[in-house]
Amino acid sequence: MGKVYESITAELRDWLAQQKMFFVATAPLAADGHLNCSPKGVDTFRVLGERQVGYLDLTGSGIETVAHLRENGRIVLMFCAFGGPPRIVRLHGLGTVLFPDSSDFHRLAQSFVDHPGARAIVRVAVSRISDSCGHGVPLMDFVAQRDLLDKWSAAKGPQGLAEYRAAKNTCSIDGLPGYRQPT
Repeated sequence: MGKVYESITAELRDWLAQQKMFFVATAPLAADGHLNCSPKGVDTFRVLGERQVGYLDLTGSGIETVAHLRENGRIVLMFCAFGGPPRIVRLHGLGTVLFPDSSDFHRLAQSFVDHPGARAIVRVAVSRISDSCGHGVPLMDFVAQRDLLDKWSAAKGPQGLAEYRAAKNTCSIDGLPGYRQPT
């Protein structure tokens, strides 16, 4: 049923690119800290190498993933087939947050579609690649990506986004450092 891969194969890369959404899970080191699982979409994921992936982190109401990665780096990305044959793929690894003042951010940003609310790139060095059956995942029809986040970000503009991030994204719900304003 399940399989562990040595690397992201061409077939797996194509399958990942076809998925309309994925989930990201992280956790703080503290035993009483809050675990986080976030849905991602709007064409923000990219395979960067045989054992490296990344996604464009868009401005939102929380900053848990970034805070957890800054603390310990542990992350898993999960993709589910909501159409076609059942399949779940998990990419475990160590994530690094690349903020807009990083040269790596600017180099990797060319791989992504431009989004006005982009606040970072999460790059993951993948240590385990596995799939499982996905027989319990429902079949669903994709209608469209939502454009609300891009519209909201564009309306806020660069200054409004900076103010929002300073007010809402500087620390996690557990008090861990979150977004770092570009220097």
